[in-house]
Order: sequence, then C-alpha cells, then structure tokens
Amino acid sequence: MLFSFKGGGKVLKLYVIRHAETEWNAQQRMQGWKDSPLTETGKKQAALLHDRFRTVPFTAAYCSPSDRTKETAQIVLGQRHVPIYFDERLREIHLGDWEGKTIAEIAQSDEQNHYHFYHDPDAYKPIIGETFFDVQRRAVATIQHIAENHSEGHILVVTHGMVIRTLLVYWKQQTLAELWKNSRVYGTSVTIVSFDGEKWDVECESDISHLKSELTHL
Repeated sequence: MLFSFKGGGKVLKLYVIRHAETEWNAQQRMQGWKDSPLTETGKKQAALLHDRFRTVPFTAAYCSPSDRTKETAQIVLGQRHVPIYFDERLREIHLGDWEGKTIAEIAQSDEQNHYHFYHDPDAYKPIIGETFFDVQRRAVATIQHIAENHSEGHILVVTHGMVIRTLLVYWKQQTLAELWKNSRVYGTSVTIVSFDGEKWDVECESDISHLKSELTHL
C-alpha cells in the first residue's frame, strides 16, 4: 500500500539521483557497502548535474553516507547552504562477498545467485547480504520519513542504483519481480517524484539529458 497523508494542497518534490561514476563502476565491479572514488568522468557528470539544478530551490538534501554519494552531493550542491542529512537507510544493497568482484567473476563463482539477481529478483536470497525486499523496506521508510518532515518544497536525495530501482517499483505499484523492467539507472540519472499528501507521482524517470555525450556506466 502506498504511504499517504493529507497534505493540505501542498506538494513535495523529490529529486532522486544516483551517485556519479566511480572507479569500480568503470571496472564493472560490484560495490555495495564498499566504496571507490569518483572518476574524472564521474566528477564531470556531477558538475553537469550541478548546472542542471542551478535554479532548483532545494530546501534540504538526504544522502547515503557512502563516500561516493557524499562526493556527488557536494559537487551537485556546490556552495549552497542546504542542510544535508546522512541516512544509513539510503545505502546501496549489501552484497556480501560479491563486493569488490567483477560481474564476470561473480557469474563464474556464484552462478545461481548471479542469475537470480538479474533475472529472478524475488528468488535472490544471498547467504551474506540483503535481499531486494530488505533494501526496499529501508528505502521506503526513508522516503516516508522525508514526507513526514517536509510537507512541501524541493528535496535532493542522493543514493544508489539498487535503492532507486526498488523505490521505482514501489512508486509505480509494481512488484519486485519487475525490478529490471524499468529504465536503466545511470550515474547521476535523475528521477523526480511528487507527493501531494495522498499519492506519489513519477514525473521523470532515470533522466540523463544533462550528460549529453558523456560516457556513463552501470
């Protein structure tokens, strides 16, 4: 069921972005709760997003505490005096011993879970780490928290690919089995959702028009 409450005609708008490209993204390595620094391409991506958002009057930002999201948020916001709240629930999916390994290495060493991860999300149940349901549960709780504390305004949310995917199926009232059917979530992609106190509306999904010819990676 979608979270809702009466908002008195006020509208809250969330600008949900994935962090910019990192070194491990470029190497096709799974990151999860581990980190790697932004590449030069990633820094350019974030700078282009800074330009895109120049006229958006953000009143607050919520950010995963991972270094890659912090650095992205810092570049995007620039010199603005916007309060930033770091929330553990916005972290990427915990991937256990997959973290730091390439997708090709995982496909060879953990074939069944690798298949479930990409082709049967409901069946993905790692021995160490989180399921997609685990991620969605904490991500939705964060969105509910934001809606309870901000009845209106423009809020920046800086998080991760799998978090955004689980939120998209929630907002679009899909099931987790449809996790991979939505748009690809590129680095610094923009998803805009509005909340009028009763329902969420996806206005823009995984948009990367600000990147133009920049290279992007999963």
